[in-house]
Amino acid sequence: MTNAQIIFEQSQKLAEDGKIQYTGRVFKGHAADGAEVEIKETEPIHTFAEWKKAGFIVKKGQHAVAKFTIWMFTDKPTKAAQEAAETAGKEPDADPHYYMKTAAFFSASQVEKITA
Repeated sequence: MTNAQIIFEQSQKLAEDGKIQYTGRVFKGHAADGAEVEIKETEPIHTFAEWKKAGFIVKKGQHAVAKFTIWMFTDKPTKAAQEAAETAGKEPDADPHYYMKTAAFFSASQVEKITA
């Protein structure tokens, strides 16, 4: 499952639980059995870092609406590779890989545009 799919499913659950709002827009999709379904669009949720990249800051005192695991990328070697290289007396090689990490998510209603 991709991060986009994970975030989409989690945002739908959050909206159903009343933790985030729907935008009022609806789009059409297909269920696993091929039937056409209408899906309500939710307000966006992002991590602190993603909101910052988009030019927003989380409002003071806000707490994450959810925490769940997503895929993260690194090119740093794993601990096992670092230990093996250290034992061999070498510098560890880069080891690009993905791993799962818990991330905190904030909704659009919890952020404001950064003013210069």
